[in-house]
Amino acid sequence: MPRTASRLLLLTGALAFAALSIRAEKPADQTPVNTDAPPSGIENGRPTLADLKTIGREQSRFKGLAAGNNQPSESASDAETRQANLTQFESTIKPLLEQNCIDCHGPDTVEGNVRIDTLDPNLLTGADTDWWSEVFAAITKGEMPPPDAGELSDDERRRLVDWLSRELHSASIVRHRSGDHSAFRRMTRYEYNYALQDLFGVPWDFARDLPPEAHSEEGFENSSDVLHLSAIHFETSHRIARNTLDRVTATGDKPTTRYWGIAMKQAAQREWSKQDTQIDKLKQEWKDDPEKLTAELDQLWETFRQRPRGAYYKDLCSGRMAKAEWRYNGARYAFAPTDQPVAFPDQDDCVAILPNGSDARLIIELGNQLPDEGTMRVTVRASRVSPTGDGFPSLQLMFGWRASNEGRALVRVSNEDTPVTAGPDQPQLIQWDVPLGEIYPRNSVRKTSPMGATPSPSEYIRLVNSSASPSEIQIDFVHVAAPVYDQWPPPSHRRIFADPENADPENADDEEAVARETLASFMHRAWRRPIDDAEIDRKLKLFAAMRPQCDSFEEAVVEVLATVLSSPQFLYVSNAPRSEPSDESTERSPLDAHALANRLSLFLWCSIPDPELLALADDGRLADGDILASQVQRMLDDPRSERFPKHFVHQWLDMQLLDFLNFKQHVPGFDPLLKEAMQHEPVALFGQMLREDASVLDFIHCDYAMVNERLAKHYGLSGVRGNHFRRVSLDDGFRRGGLLTQAGLLSMNSDWPDSHPLKRAIWLLESILGDPPPPPPPAVPQIDLADPEIAKMTLKERIENHRDHAACMSCHSKIDPWGIAFENYDALGRWRDEVQGKPIDASSELFNHQTLDGMDGLKRFLLQHRQDQFVRSIVSKLATYALGRPLTFADRAEIDAITARVRHNGDGLRTVVETIIQSELFRSI
Repeated sequence: MPRTASRLLLLTGALAFAALSIRAEKPADQTPVNTDAPPSGIENGRPTLADLKTIGREQSRFKGLAAGNNQPSESASDAETRQANLTQFESTIKPLLEQNCIDCHGPDTVEGNVRIDTLDPNLLTGADTDWWSEVFAAITKGEMPPPDAGELSDDERRRLVDWLSRELHSASIVRHRSGDHSAFRRMTRYEYNYALQDLFGVPWDFARDLPPEAHSEEGFENSSDVLHLSAIHFETSHRIARNTLDRVTATGDKPTTRYWGIAMKQAAQREWSKQDTQIDKLKQEWKDDPEKLTAELDQLWETFRQRPRGAYYKDLCSGRMAKAEWRYNGARYAFAPTDQPVAFPDQDDCVAILPNGSDARLIIELGNQLPDEGTMRVTVRASRVSPTGDGFPSLQLMFGWRASNEGRALVRVSNEDTPVTAGPDQPQLIQWDVPLGEIYPRNSVRKTSPMGATPSPSEYIRLVNSSASPSEIQIDFVHVAAPVYDQWPPPSHRRIFADPENADPENADDEEAVARETLASFMHRAWRRPIDDAEIDRKLKLFAAMRPQCDSFEEAVVEVLATVLSSPQFLYVSNAPRSEPSDESTERSPLDAHALANRLSLFLWCSIPDPELLALADDGRLADGDILASQVQRMLDDPRSERFPKHFVHQWLDMQLLDFLNFKQHVPGFDPLLKEAMQHEPVALFGQMLREDASVLDFIHCDYAMVNERLAKHYGLSGVRGNHFRRVSLDDGFRRGGLLTQAGLLSMNSDWPDSHPLKRAIWLLESILGDPPPPPPPAVPQIDLADPEIAKMTLKERIENHRDHAACMSCHSKIDPWGIAFENYDALGRWRDEVQGKPIDASSELFNHQTLDGMDGLKRFLLQHRQDQFVRSIVSKLATYALGRPLTFADRAEIDAITARVRHNGDGLRTVVETIIQSELFRSI
């Protein structure tokens, strides 16, 4: 879709602008937060940021639209009777355009390739709706006419905006049946993965062999214009389906479980024996001098009581300690399994102490007896070393192997860090269930090389104290069992094949009848719609052909089910209409109930409908507004809805830039824990706002942050302990809150070792305001850092110098001011007051000669004058993601109607989601 066509859906704004000034603030990591600011109302003679949310809402151009009015469904019914208002254009609008616009956009001068005098004023049937949308955006944002060319009076601007708004709205309604609205597409990589997870009830990564997804122009992976099915994709999907069915089904007897029970007393014995050797050596050396022997032994014991670096063993009775050593060669540190269950012994005085940090490693080597599939259950008895303290350390599980000096691997296998809350007197049991088939890579020589040889076939688990602050965890016993099956056959098998105890006795010996029942049930869930007899008969015919070639009934059924999962009926998302529209109809065709269930589940769960949603679709009741609303509430309250923020936020904010961010390890203040926290912060904020139905304006500014301990430390927030994210209130003077000041988003739009105002400005315009700047013209001159005069300049001065070039002025004057407002934040998103001894000047002048004074000024400007633009941008982004297709001009009226209802109902994020789902836009083709 052309850039102008995408911009026209997102551009709205306010009608007045005011000069702003910045409030002097200091974050906690530099000077104490200002606690003397007035609690509410006017601060330093001007409204607070919270007050500006109310002030800006009062200025909304959507305020006059009563909730429920201007609904596209109502307007579409009389689309044929709508007429272009050419009379008002000739009498009022055309003279205003000739007076204010023709000098720069007329026959003599054509700036921006726009000639106002040649645009067709009939927007309902003319070909210039995209250009009129650009005109509308420029006027509402105050870009045109430029201040130097004279000002429109408030009445003139109002008349222009009213006429353009009405005509664009009518044109959108008239054209809503034109063009291609199809969202027919295949499932994305992540949707395919979640669909298989939900079908079989296992949290495995099924899609890792699929190629990565492309991004649409709007930044979304689930857009119909980029989701086509290539031959390679189809072949890979078929292979994944076949392998998946082999893994989730079970034949034969339950596999034998092996057990490891490792007491730290047993593990430490290796190290104690080394110390005992030193003691015996001293005794032998000074056996004839008891006094000297006593002195030497006392001195040696003092060394034994000194804490080693990294993980170590400790005898709580004697106080002696020894480093927890591990070496891969010779299998000297491997523990052998047993076929008999191992009970947890009584608590012992010999423990392993695990400090935080990547250097501390406690490795439990398990040898080469771990199976390829099944669950590895790891249970650890652990506690805090210190029973006092504000926070709790966190424990993490990793899996690894080292075959030789070159061949090795180490991967994290615990999904979340587990807080260790128990004191040493009452330790807690921490358990992880790890699917062995999901660990990649495994040791490739574990089945060919004998234990003790090189390359080593052994594999191990590693326990990590992942806390962000100094802390210690003590462990006295580790239990490992594999493979563990709590049921046999496992639940994933029972989701396909009925439990023999519950099977229909009349069909027990009729394989064809059982196959029909099994296939019909599975196809209904996988294809998300009713299955007719002809479709089942075709699959039964394949089953009959495969049965003689297979050793069992289940094996033949699995071969058929693989074709079900590799069928376009599973891989593609269709949008079938409830009924075929007539040629004369001007209404959008409503989705049938199953297409609506599909669209809803892909939006909120990134997956296929569950049985409850599918049953409502089967009964035809899902289209009922009240039932649909109750399902939305149920789905948003379900843990599967956590997928929605994870994937929408990542695509909306273009966070793949942060994924690729990899500062060198010596960069002070940057580490893997911080990067992980940076990646999760925007998702955590979105999730919190969704749960609370907080105003979407909180994305611009809010008085709280979602942080964990590592991120709080980066921001200078005190009193936050642990790796889990939680809401933390911010004082009035703190320089955080919202998306714009989040460290990860600032870092990904930087150019280490410095910030990058242009990247930050373009990201703001594209992702937040939905107003992407045009691409740069060819042969743009680069900033010449070899010029000594330029090298002396600050970054802001270099940008201003670059903007003085004629080829750069037109674009950069509309980009640079937004990015300069971020300049107090460095490449890691930390606050700074100066660079290389020069004070930061984050003030800039907008295209209309209004001033932005730093981040505070930017937030004030957006909250007071760009609320409509931002809220409409959020609505458009969410609608694009929900529909799985790009928006078009025909959707404009409906996006306006949704935005008006959202603004009328308080701008809540959950309200936005619910309003989109209840809209005709979502419920129709």
